[in-house]
Parts: sequence; structure tokens; C-alpha cells
Amino acid sequence: MRTRMDVWRFPMTVNCGLDLHRHQITFDWVDSETGECARGRIAPADRSELRGWLAGFADRDLEVVVEGCTGWRFVAEECRRVGTKVHVADPGEAASIGRSHKKRAKTDRVDARHLRGLLEDHTVPESWVSPPQALEARALVRLYSDLVQERSRWLQRIHATLFHHGALPQRKLLLGDRVVLHASPALSPAGREAIEAALVVIDALDGQVARVRAQLVAFAAHQPGCVELQREYGVGRLYAVIIWAELGDTARFSSSDDAVRHTGLDITVHSSDGKRTAGRLTRQGPPLLRWALYEAARHASRTGSPDHEYYQRAAARVGAQRATLSVARKLTRRCHHRLRALGDQAIADLPDVQAA
Repeated sequence: MRTRMDVWRFPMTVNCGLDLHRHQITFDWVDSETGECARGRIAPADRSELRGWLAGFADRDLEVVVEGCTGWRFVAEECRRVGTKVHVADPGEAASIGRSHKKRAKTDRVDARHLRGLLEDHTVPESWVSPPQALEARALVRLYSDLVQERSRWLQRIHATLFHHGALPQRKLLLGDRVVLHASPALSPAGREAIEAALVVIDALDGQVARVRAQLVAFAAHQPGCVELQREYGVGRLYAVIIWAELGDTARFSSSDDAVRHTGLDITVHSSDGKRTAGRLTRQGPPLLRWALYEAARHASRTGSPDHEYYQRAAARVGAQRATLSVARKLTRRCHHRLRALGDQAIADLPDVQAA
């Protein structure tokens, strides 16, 4: 009589570094148990090719590290789909860890090997990876910002065209009769064509801005983290979703000071041998987050704001702009504590709430 015995095979751990580019992904992996290694490229750099490459590690325990540059999202999503652990490294910090200041050869293979080395040494400077719903909301937030900025650029073109042709300046371009803009006798035919084209583009952008804003506002009306942020004076639905999407999971901050540093609203100085430069904003965080916090803090100038007295004292001492920045830092700390108090609900995906 034979007895069947099952042979248990423990998964082999493979550490892999991926260097991303638009046309190819360079990989460098090493099996920590067998010592097997390989280098190469995945081309073209798209989901289908990456999915096929990941299928080759179905019987292994693969761990991947990739820099948080353009393209990391689809790589992280495909790795998670097959159960592969993925690390997203901060590009600036990853480049400085373990490398000398001497000039060395820099190639895609060297970068992939360097990332793999960080993974093996457990020194990957981890970046926070948003859950899917927060990623979608952040993408919409940045799309809204891009559309608004593009609209402003076309308005500036109209101002420049009027000035270049010596036409009367218009303070409020789009209020009143728009025919006045391109009916000025000072404009040449080409100048009138430029203004008419600009107005058509602005109208199209207005429609897109309104559409995206409506989606963001609707999302902020239901997401618990956004609803909680709206309890702060000056933070409406639009500012709430921007702060929520760009600030992210506040549990990763050890203190509210870290949250302020993340926004880039903190003050930095340079001091050496008794010489000290004037303090300035670091501006190292998301620009859109700083804008939303600053605009919300401007409401402190109103008498109904709980920060009004503090704002008045600071404005009398250092000026209105610096006082607003000070209120923005206080607002950041309060937002940090509100989201942290919500726990997992602050950033968790909700099946009945859509970001788009």
C-alpha cells in the first residue's frame, strides 16, 4: 500500500527594481534564495506587456519597487491585481540614498539596480499610495486646476492683444457686451481674429470647468472626510475635496507639524556662523493644496471667523498676506486632526460614492 505525501513548496522571494520610461520599463531582479538574477526591458511600457511579464512570476513571491514618477499608477495597479507587493519610492530621496557625490555613469540599468538595492536593504523612502477612489478624485482635482489655469492664460492673451494694438484696456473682459472686445477700431483684422478665437476657446473651457467642478462638489457632499473638513470656517465643498485629495491619509504624519511640512507652508531659514537669511516658505508640497488652504484662510478676515481676532493681531504686526499664511498653517493642523479622528473612514473607498 502506497501512502501519498504532499510536498510543500515555499514561495521564493524575488526583489525587483523597475525604472520607468515612456517607451520601456527596465527591470533588475534577484531571487534572494537561489541567487538567480536577470535584467532586461519591458517594451512597450503598457499594461498588457507588464501583465504578461508579471505572469512569469506566478509561482514566486515577487516584491517590486518603482519611483513615484509618471507611470507608477498603472504599474502599482497591475502588481496589486496579481498580489505582488509594490513599493513607490520618493524620487528625490531615492536618488540620494546610498549614492556618492562623485559623478558616475547613469543608465536605466543602473537606476533599476539602485532601486532593487534599496529594497534589499529595506531603505526604500516610501511614498503614500492613495486608494483608487482618492486617486480618481485627485486626478479630477488636478484636471480642474489645469482647466482654470488654461482659461486664465487665454484671458491674458486677450489683454495682451488689446494692449499690443493700442486698444482701450478692459478690466472685466467677459462682463457686458463681448462685441466691444473685437470691435475696437484700433484692432487690426488679425487682432480681431485672435480675440474672437480666444473667446471661443474660453467658452469651451468654461463648459469643461463647470462640468468637472460639479463632479467634485457632488463628491464632497458625500465623502466623510470631505464632509468633516467642511466644518472648518472657510472650507467649502470645492476646497474640501482639494484638501482631502492632496493631503491624503493623515495617519502617516507623526504630528500636525509634519502635515504642515507636507503642504510646503512651513518656514525655512539658512543660518551659518551667525549669519541668517530671512525666513521663506519651503513650497515643497503640492501647489494646489497650498492654494486651497490659503484661499480658505483668507476668510479669517471676516468678522464671523473664529480666527478673526488672531488674524487681526497678526495682520497689524506682519501684514495681511503673512497673517493669512499663518492662519493657513493653523487650518492645516485642524484639518489634520479632523481627518485623523475619523480613522479609516477618512480616506476609505465607499462603494456608493463615485469620484467621477
